[in-house]
Amino acid sequence: MFEIIFIIILLGSFIGMSVMLFLKVPILVILTPEESSSLKKIKERGQGIVKLLSKERITHKVLSKFRVLALKTENKTSDLLSDLRQKSIEKKTKFTEDYWNKLRKKK
Repeated sequence: MFEIIFIIILLGSFIGMSVMLFLKVPILVILTPEESSSLKKIKERGQGIVKLLSKERITHKVLSKFRVLALKTENKTSDLLSDLRQKSIEKKTKFTEDYWNKLRKKK
């Protein structure tokens, strides 16, 4: 059922892209040099955006997110360990030496 829906969406997308391409190619072919200069401006702006997204900046963001994730997991692990210690202490208090004496007396 889902596969059919996905295939229909995929085919619709391809048909839509084909129609847009079919309509825009003749316009792009007849562009004059003055009109293509605006395309160069857009390209230069795109390159400016790429410079803003430099490798160092992306690496910094990724490492910061990784550090936050590591701190969160460390905190969660610490909480789980403290809960386990608390449960262990509770079990020790329930099971004392008197337990065996009480059990022998019942027989």
